[in-house]
Amino acid sequence: MRTRSLCACLVACLATASPLALADDTPSFAGKDSDLMRLDNGMVIEGRDIETPDGYTSGFRVIAGFTPMRLPRLDLAAEFSYRESDEVPTRMGDHSLLVNSVSLGGSLMAGVRIGRLGLYAKSGVAGWEGDAVIPRDALNTAGTTRVTGLGARLEFNRLVSRLEFEEFDAPDMSHLNLFTASLHYPF
Repeated sequence: MRTRSLCACLVACLATASPLALADDTPSFAGKDSDLMRLDNGMVIEGRDIETPDGYTSGFRVIAGFTPMRLPRLDLAAEFSYRESDEVPTRMGDHSLLVNSVSLGGSLMAGVRIGRLGLYAKSGVAGWEGDAVIPRDALNTAGTTRVTGLGARLEFNRLVSRLEFEEFDAPDMSHLNLFTASLHYPF
């Protein structure tokens, strides 16, 4: 409930920003062009689910961005993400643990489009809270950490390929580090 209202507040604040130009091309950070919501003031909003291949973590992210009028190849954005992990195996000292964790984060993103290639970087902060499942008497953890990432988007006709690397700078949250690759071909 709190997450949805915070996400709605972020989208509303960004949507009422000063008049911005609508980008002719898809932003460098976007997944599929069909998943974008374009507002009248030039703001582009995208939402994506997050799910790790190991099945421990799921969640979502919302990205709101724009292209400045005088810099048509530059993309600027803000990302809000929520992740929930269930029974992640980890170690604390010499002890093996299973931990449930919740993470809430925000990042600023900047990207540039060079022809069919889009490159972007992001930097932000995430807070987390972890509860030990096994053994129950283990210490619960919480904290904040820096989040960094790099990504690339390449488009040929209708084929769109994406690569992204995202790293959490905390050993307790290393299960949230992601390297994702995707190919999209609409038909």
